[in-house]
Amino acid sequence: MAIVFTSSVCPKAILMTTTTSPGSTELANKAIASITGISTLPEVTNRIIATVEDPKSSAAALHKIISHDPALVTRILKVVNSSFYGLPGQVSSVDRAIVMLGLNAVKNIAVAASLGQLFRGAKLGGGYSAKDLWKHCVAVGVTAREIARQLKMQIAEEAFLAGLIHDIGLLVALQVFPEKLRQVCDQAAADPTARFTDIEQQVMGVDHQQLGMVLAQKWQFPRPCQLVAGFHHEPGLPSESGRQIVALIHVADVLAARAGIGFVLTAQNSTIDPVLLSQLNLTVDQCDAIGKQVPAFVSSVAILMD
Repeated sequence: MAIVFTSSVCPKAILMTTTTSPGSTELANKAIASITGISTLPEVTNRIIATVEDPKSSAAALHKIISHDPALVTRILKVVNSSFYGLPGQVSSVDRAIVMLGLNAVKNIAVAASLGQLFRGAKLGGGYSAKDLWKHCVAVGVTAREIARQLKMQIAEEAFLAGLIHDIGLLVALQVFPEKLRQVCDQAAADPTARFTDIEQQVMGVDHQQLGMVLAQKWQFPRPCQLVAGFHHEPGLPSESGRQIVALIHVADVLAARAGIGFVLTAQNSTIDPVLLSQLNLTVDQCDAIGKQVPAFVSSVAILMD
């Protein structure tokens, strides 16, 4: 069935429903300051991000960091050798993976392998678990990467990472406002026409975009990832320099939700503005075709969800 694309609400209405109030900004900052379990990234992940973001870094430096974590090495090689990357022959070492895929790709695989451990056990509400949320994040990441590749954008790996972390604000809400988040999810599941971020604002006083942007800043993710975490439901709001990747993740988010992959409540009733598609040089037919492939994309990186 073809995906339906409609015009979004008018810009004025968007601004009215998403303008960050001083109260919600303060609440987001306090929430991040109060958490413990996810307030800092695992040390190895932090070092990987810092190494690759450093223009003076080298493949040897990245390999040295990764090689000290045998479990991470194993997970990286399993992803590298999956159909997701489609490399000829088996890659048996991290240094070879870096040569074949590049620093950014291996960094993102390592970050994904690490982040997945944070999405464990807890119930979000609405019949969904934290693992369902991670499955959705992986779906958005791989879909965004595929869209970028098909459009020959030079941000495919960056889009993969941005997709993986776009909903990290929900991890904060799960730790700081668990009962309120369950109420939000239950309400959204009961009323699919309701806007998830509006319910969050009503129930929690802050939404997962605000929480996610503050956490992405604290984790020192690249600026595009911070913008994605903060505006993926409002792709028209970032400045021109950050709008492309936010728009890309917004489209991937909607396609993943429409495919029913994992936690879909945040984007279950979202539409894609034709103007946004035009800005990405993406056609409705291309979106429809990519949307049908989302389950296959996710299956190709099933190792990330173990």
